[in-house]
Amino acid sequence: MRKAGRSAAAVLERLCAFVEPGMSTLEIDEEGGRVMKEFGVKSACKGYRSGHRIFPSFTCLSVNDEVVHGIGVQERTLKDGDVISVDVCIRQDGFIGDNCRTIGVGRVTPEVLNLLKITEESLYLGLVQALHKRRVGDVSQAVQKHVEAAGYAVITNFVGHGVGRSLHEDPQIPNFGKAGSGPQFRKGMAVCIEPMVNMKNSQIRMAKDGWTALAVDGMPSAHFEHTLLVDELSPEILTLPESASDSASFLAEKLRNIPSLSVA
Repeated sequence: MRKAGRSAAAVLERLCAFVEPGMSTLEIDEEGGRVMKEFGVKSACKGYRSGHRIFPSFTCLSVNDEVVHGIGVQERTLKDGDVISVDVCIRQDGFIGDNCRTIGVGRVTPEVLNLLKITEESLYLGLVQALHKRRVGDVSQAVQKHVEAAGYAVITNFVGHGVGRSLHEDPQIPNFGKAGSGPQFRKGMAVCIEPMVNMKNSQIRMAKDGWTALAVDGMPSAHFEHTLLVDELSPEILTLPESASDSASFLAEKLRNIPSLSVA
């Protein structure tokens, strides 16, 4: 899991650096496929089956009001001021690494940049609750509290999840809920925490492709995700960026950058 997590993070880092205005999402997806091949890993998205539908892309690329599961297509060209969620799920030696980051394309409005900031902060505030013998609801409430205090809405149709040899395993980890509720975390569990947040509305609608989920009000959305291992004192983030020396110091730095009022 550590090896797969590091590889997923490295692919995500490369793709986020690759994104520029004027690119199509197909170009970004194809670059994702090339980078995965370079790292000797395979996409866990491409070929993923849901009922009779098969996901066609190496990555999930969701632009502006697209919340999750966007498909890379030639017709979707990024413009200055857009935001794009780059979601990388890979399989390596039979294990999954899964992470996501929403980035701005060119010059993004302060209002949208704040949405990205709050969503990322909620990830770390929730993630730090994933400790041995605590409960899923502790993560859920931490995410929801931070998001709603900023005036934004948590998407309720999609949740975080357990992960390991399969992309989606138990337990489900909603980004909304009551502290002290839900399944109990145990040391060594691998899970994905992934807040998905919209400017105003918690509801989605499905695109004609059957995969892409869009905000019902057409407002921008953000999505951040890490794969982690549950531990007793601090979770171990497996999808660390290449620049991070270790999970504990990386997480401490992220939490230091959140205003103290938000952490309380």
